[in-house]
Amino acid sequence: MAITVRGGWMGWCALALIAAAAARTACAAPDQGKLLATGGVAQVEGAGGGGLTPWALITGYGTRDSYGANAHYTYLRTQDYSLASYGAAIGIADRIEFSLDKQELRGYLAPLNQLRIDQDIFGVKLKLAGDAVYDQDSFMPQIAAGAMLKRNNGIRGLGAITSTQQLGARRESGIDYYVSATKLLLDQSLLLNGTLRMTKANQMGLLGFGGDLDDRYRAMPEVSAAYLLNRWWVAGLEYRMKPHNLSTDNEKDYADAFIAFFPNKSLSVTLAYVTLGDITVFNPKRQNGAYLSLQAGF
Repeated sequence: MAITVRGGWMGWCALALIAAAAARTACAAPDQGKLLATGGVAQVEGAGGGGLTPWALITGYGTRDSYGANAHYTYLRTQDYSLASYGAAIGIADRIEFSLDKQELRGYLAPLNQLRIDQDIFGVKLKLAGDAVYDQDSFMPQIAAGAMLKRNNGIRGLGAITSTQQLGARRESGIDYYVSATKLLLDQSLLLNGTLRMTKANQMGLLGFGGDLDDRYRAMPEVSAAYLLNRWWVAGLEYRMKPHNLSTDNEKDYADAFIAFFPNKSLSVTLAYVTLGDITVFNPKRQNGAYLSLQAGF
């Protein structure tokens, strides 16, 4: 299934305004009633969760009678590439989440030192069942389903190659669908998350969707574990399986180890070591590096 998003950020901003209007209807002012850190951080595609994978938690600190929102910026740098991700998200009534995100990939080593790829992402997530905080006497996790609508804006800096389709991708727009289950064990200071994503995206969509090797939706598992060191600090691990659709991209799974600091409900800072595997056969080297993510909101 493919999408063509017209109007770019203008159309998505209109959706964000509709979400904000719904939030104002829910409550005149945000109550910030959720526990510290239970809104998660900004996932690299804009959703609330960990750095690499979305969680079932709804972003922000608004309870079911209120709303919460954030603005986020993430910068990831490996040996040969950088990825900037920035945008905003809003959670309404601790039930539904909308997010807007822009990703910018840049190359730094020849022959890809002029590489430039941008991608726009609109996300929606709906809480279906359970409550990560209040269901402590049950094995039931919080469960949410979501979708990420992605539009790749083409390639710059590779001469005559201006589209991911010239590298073998079937299309430049697509949708990821996912279901997440998150269990917070307060007595053990532990958060566990599992996500199953249906996707055709190559490198999250930065290299298009589908390819000459495969053009089917495939289920890709993603897992996270986070330990609350104390009230303000969280450390954890994430692993995200990836498809391999392109002969020009020997795509590998993603993984990271992170530590996040929550000084208050208005700010979070996340630092991580990340491994992204190979990115294109033009530069066949495992890409490892660090990312820093900042999130401000309520």
